[in-house]
Amino acid sequence: MRDSALGQRWEKRGQDSEAVAAIMLETGAPNIVAQLLAGRGVAAKDAAGFLSPTLREFLPDPSTFKDMDKAAGLILDAIEAGHAITVFADYDVDGGTSAAQLIRWGRALGHEIGLYVPDRVAEGYGPSIDAFEQLKEEGAQLVITVDCGAAAREALERAAAIDLPVIVVDHHMMEGDMPPALALINPNRPDDTSGMGHMAAAGVTFILLVALSREARRRGRTDVPDIRRFLDLTAMGTICDVVPLTGINRAFVRQGLKVLGQRQNLGLVALAEVAGASGEPSTYHAGFLVGPRINAGGRIGRADMGAQMLSSDDPLVVQEAAQMLDQVNKDRKILQADMMTEALSKAANLPSGQAVTIVSMDGWHPGVIGIVAGRLKDRFNRPAIVIGVNDEGIGKGSGRSIKGANLGGAIVAAKQAGLLTSGGGHAMAGGLSMDARNIGALTCFINEHMEAEVTAARKLACLKIDVVLTTNAANEALINAIADVGPFGAGNPQPMFAFENLRIAYAERVRGGHVRCSFEDAAGGRINGIAFRADESGIADILLSPKQPFVHVAGRIKRDEWKGRVKIDLNVVDIAIASQE
Repeated sequence: MRDSALGQRWEKRGQDSEAVAAIMLETGAPNIVAQLLAGRGVAAKDAAGFLSPTLREFLPDPSTFKDMDKAAGLILDAIEAGHAITVFADYDVDGGTSAAQLIRWGRALGHEIGLYVPDRVAEGYGPSIDAFEQLKEEGAQLVITVDCGAAAREALERAAAIDLPVIVVDHHMMEGDMPPALALINPNRPDDTSGMGHMAAAGVTFILLVALSREARRRGRTDVPDIRRFLDLTAMGTICDVVPLTGINRAFVRQGLKVLGQRQNLGLVALAEVAGASGEPSTYHAGFLVGPRINAGGRIGRADMGAQMLSSDDPLVVQEAAQMLDQVNKDRKILQADMMTEALSKAANLPSGQAVTIVSMDGWHPGVIGIVAGRLKDRFNRPAIVIGVNDEGIGKGSGRSIKGANLGGAIVAAKQAGLLTSGGGHAMAGGLSMDARNIGALTCFINEHMEAEVTAARKLACLKIDVVLTTNAANEALINAIADVGPFGAGNPQPMFAFENLRIAYAERVRGGHVRCSFEDAAGGRINGIAFRADESGIADILLSPKQPFVHVAGRIKRDEWKGRVKIDLNVVDIAIASQE
């Protein structure tokens, strides 16, 4: 459907009727559930485990991770010797939740582990020589990096030179020779055979807790905590780092959301309350309400605030921090909206046919550029890099890609070509630092490097439709049926439904560039909905057209509860004028 607002094809997700029948027979699941599972490639024999994922079934043996047992022994040695241990964490949710898990585990054994989180603006990502030297001067006897460190060769070499032991716990892709470290746990290191490269750092850290607990019991300790109570943190990091919600990640999130619902972690409870997250915890609550507030501390020079909150049991500290982070997050939204307007204007003036949207501007905040890059990627259906230039002429960039186009690889190639001072990432995202005078050269390099694969990826890109529904079929019973297929996220997308030949019965622009709307079908059935950021996507142009055309609508359905009343809403993802078919 090339005439949609987003200019993309709509394609029915493949569902073999025999596979659907086999899943229904194997699990007793209703037809709609079996259709969703079959469309996601879940075999009948695996369907029960998919619907009810357990740690018992999916948890890998920690010993299959390179250096895992070694690291557990070294950390226990340090704890029992009373050494000063510091967790060095990345400033995002994955880093913060990883740090909080380790700190809470250590505290249960009577050992208070310190925390260091680099300033997002002043220090940038990952360990630095200065940071390690500072920790050494402050008396650290062991540093454990989480969600970072695997690529910090110079910093690790300096740590070795000043006799600062470092254990690395990471999940990012690695290249070249192994950097020096006391132990390096990373399922994506070249010689690791665990097969767990799809895990977030929070998940890798939980596996480390399993190894630590096993080693502690082997040594006869009786103060080992029940690490299942930390699964709310594991789930938060897994969701917010957008790793595939399959296998062990799915088990982490399904079980972690249950723990989150028990409201044990004061920091998570306080953030949920200020965010207005009500009802049963979900991936939406974690990824879009709580997660951004954990990240917000890095935008006010308090990068460690999120991790401190998540590891604190002091109600006053937690409540004060939650209120501050909530306000910062509100300020971030205003800043983001202004940056998005500027970025869209710059993108509109780029030469047509570019493979990658690359925009830059003096003063753009490095804490927001990643969000804006993601929005540009969605708007133009092509990779995007957004670069903010500071007063010293240094450009900090963040990029997001589309499926099938390896942006991280292109950034690494640009670094190897001498266009960047630092840079890296993975297929779907990357970051960079550079001399702003090279932005023009970088733009040419990245576009030339990625043109062929972006062209191929865009030809294959489409909006996958799970089921075509009537408006009457979008009811609470359907919502309840598809809930078992969750949690939804990367690797297990929330079901996408299509509705054909609807009349736009009502449409009104609301604050934030969204459009509230309502649709009717020929039989008089009606469904209400909202198109978020409709101005950015072009959906507003169709919804608010004075011609009120008949349309096909694609979107996700959700339950909306307000003052005890339940209704079904449609989150409009794309729309096409029916008469143009």
